[in-house]
Amino acid sequence: MDCITICASCAAPGQAPEGTRLAEAVRDGLREGCVVRLAGCLNVCHSPVALSIRGAGKTAYLFAGVDPAAQAAEIRVLADLYAAAPGGDITDARPLGGLRHRLLGRIPAA
Repeated sequence: MDCITICASCAAPGQAPEGTRLAEAVRDGLREGCVVRLAGCLNVCHSPVALSIRGAGKTAYLFAGVDPAAQAAEIRVLADLYAAAPGGDITDARPLGGLRHRLLGRIPAA
């Protein structure tokens, strides 16, 4: 099962955390077989909101600076691409729109 983990504590200075709002927006219309979880912190506090996507035996990805108001649909596209990619290796990120520019790191499968 593929899992999107969203930081529940991510917040711009002086603002409330937005991870919960993003998680709710992503869940709406998300493909079957992918779950959204909230984590206490993904340790990318300098660039809220952060999220990761990972699956067993697959490459994992970490994103930060995600806009909860504008990028939920792009995250759902990410889930679809990830599910279809052998080993989780997404070779063409253009369908992700602006989300592709928020990628911080890629962790190859073991």
